[in-house]
Amino acid sequence: MAQTYSVECAGIDFVPSIKPSAISAYHARLRRFRATVTLASQASGDTVVLADVPAGFVFAGGEMVSSVSLGSSTVALGNASAAGKYRAAAVFTAVDTPTPFGPATAFSGAASTATERVLLTVGAAALPASGTLVVDLYFSHPN
Repeated sequence: MAQTYSVECAGIDFVPSIKPSAISAYHARLRRFRATVTLASQASGDTVVLADVPAGFVFAGGEMVSSVSLGSSTVALGNASAAGKYRAAAVFTAVDTPTPFGPATAFSGAASTATERVLLTVGAAALPASGTLVVDLYFSHPN
C-alpha cells in the first residue's frame, strides 16, 4: 500500500527530519473568540462586529447557537471584503442546538497577515426582534 503525507507532515521522514510547525496550525494553541448578539430586528444588509482577530491566527472552525429561530433571515460570517469567508449566507433555524460551521477553504487558509475584523452580515430578511445568538470563532496560533 502506498503512503502519502499531509502538507504539514511532508518532511517528518527526511534525514534530518523537518518537523511540522505551529505556524501552519500544526500543534498550535486553540483560541476562542466569543460573540454574543442581542437580536433586535437588525435589518437586511446590516453587519454585526463579532471579533478582531490578530495577525498570525489560522481559522479552526466555528459554532453558532441561538435561543430562537432566525426564521427566513440569512446570516453570513466573514469580513468586509468576503462576507461569506467563514460561513456562506444561509438560514439558521436550529434553536438551542450548537451548530458547527466553516468551509474547507477557510480551514486550509494561511495565517492572517493583519488584524481581521470578523463580521456577521444579515441578509434576506431582518433578524428576530428578540433572542440571543452566540457565535464562537476558533482560531489557532503558535503561542
